Amino acid sequence: MPVWMGGIFLKDEGGYEIVLKSLAHYKKRLQTIHASPELKEAAAMFAPVLQGQAQKRIPMIDEAKQRIDEMLKDSISPQSLEQDLEILEKALECRKADIEKAQDTGKEYFMELLVDLQEAAKDLEPLTNALVKIKQYSD
Repeated sequence: MPVWMGGIFLKDEGGYEIVLKSLAHYKKRLQTIHASPELKEAAAMFAPVLQGQAQKRIPMIDEAKQRIDEMLKDSISPQSLEQDLEILEKALECRKADIEKAQDTGKEYFMELLVDLQEAAKDLEPLTNALVKIKQYSD
């Protein structure tokens, strides 16, 4: 049976730090999606659908953060976080993409979302590493 290496990364390799930072960013992004340049460029009929989907994801983020806290307290095993794999990936991908968009476009929305672009840019390598690690499985 394959073992999810992401659990080991989160607990034993300190991966929870970048994941928690990404979850917080993802939640903030979803809460401010109405101001997103992508949403403003989307057809008006898609905006309510995207906003509705964003609101459905916020509780999933909160639940994932809670399970990570429980894992850090040894209340649950790191492997049990595998159920949150999709939301963890989305959060990491979102933070990475938003940092890159801020660097490439300089749009105010992304700059405000990240607060300190220079500090956020330091997360690009850990974000890439985290995406690889949480997708890994071993036999």
